[in-house]
Amino acid sequence: MSSRYRIPFNRPHVSGKELTYLQQVMAGGHASGDGPFTKRCQALLEEMLPGTRALLTTSCTHALELAALLLDAGPGQEVILPAYTFVSTANPFVLRGALPVFVDIRADTLNIDERLVPDHISDRTTTLAVMHYGGIACEMDPLTTLAARHGLQIVEDNAHGLFGRYRGRALGTCGHLAALSFHETKNITCGEGGALLINDPELVARAEVLREKGTDRSRFFRGEISRYTWIDVGSSYLPSELLAAYLCAQLEARDCIQARRRQIWTRYYSALEPWATAAGVGLPCVPADRDQPFHLFYLMMPTPEARARLKAHLAGADIFSVSHYVPLHSSPVGRRLGGRPGQCPVAEDISERVLRLPFYADLTADDQDYVLASIMSWRP
Repeated sequence: MSSRYRIPFNRPHVSGKELTYLQQVMAGGHASGDGPFTKRCQALLEEMLPGTRALLTTSCTHALELAALLLDAGPGQEVILPAYTFVSTANPFVLRGALPVFVDIRADTLNIDERLVPDHISDRTTTLAVMHYGGIACEMDPLTTLAARHGLQIVEDNAHGLFGRYRGRALGTCGHLAALSFHETKNITCGEGGALLINDPELVARAEVLREKGTDRSRFFRGEISRYTWIDVGSSYLPSELLAAYLCAQLEARDCIQARRRQIWTRYYSALEPWATAAGVGLPCVPADRDQPFHLFYLMMPTPEARARLKAHLAGADIFSVSHYVPLHSSPVGRRLGGRPGQCPVAEDISERVLRLPFYADLTADDQDYVLASIMSWRP
């Protein structure tokens, strides 16, 4: 959709070794899941995220589905989650029959408002699913304390947050389980892909079974048993070795990719700050105790009308900018599940004003200049 624009919203980065690794898979005769590149990717993730066990999946959505299965989510249970997030934060639990309970967000980081969570806990609440918007961490200390007090499991939807940190701790290692995304819009990509991060050692063995269609096939391939069989529920969540090979090239080039994204994000912020102040436009908030992964860049416009005008202005300059989530509680499915207008006023307001800018590792200096000049030529 965005490819017809001079400046698309996103353009997937190629690090340089992707084709070489794909050719190695094709020559090696192992194209299905859990081959050498899958294991290399998982080892890299575990090195980057100490204390976690990483299992590659076909998407972040599937990683979250695996988490819901692993936690035995089901009818009669409630799962607390932010109203302002992608549908995959909620869908895995809804598919299992659990009821999502939508909580409003903070106006600064756009994350779940930890101060409101206690009012939404009931005797049916089993899980707290958080999403780190833009890779800026939620307030995990109070949320972790609250979850421990009420015996809740924490699932981090960390689709935005690989390389992000909260008070020195890597995102994806703060909850019991976490999910990563390697979709083409993410910092590190293989087109479609994800990973489940397991931070509770007691969940690792069953996670392997659920990921392998409910069988103990992983133990069989390690030589621990003579044959495998169906021992639990599950599904097929393994990505092909071709995807893992592509992903491996990206993970190995992570320092270069991140340095490039940092440079572009910082350039956007420093160049736009005086204009934004004069125009009454908000820029992303990064608290001092958090390290961000430079995943996205947005403008918080003063009014919905201002957003529409700037979006049209940029489109006229052949630049593709996008709005973001419709709050889940106000979506058609959210309303069927009990959501109502006015329930989460901050999320409703934010969703009408946020505008995401083109942001990707291959955005050239000339293209950055063009985007910035186009934005700053607009007047409220």
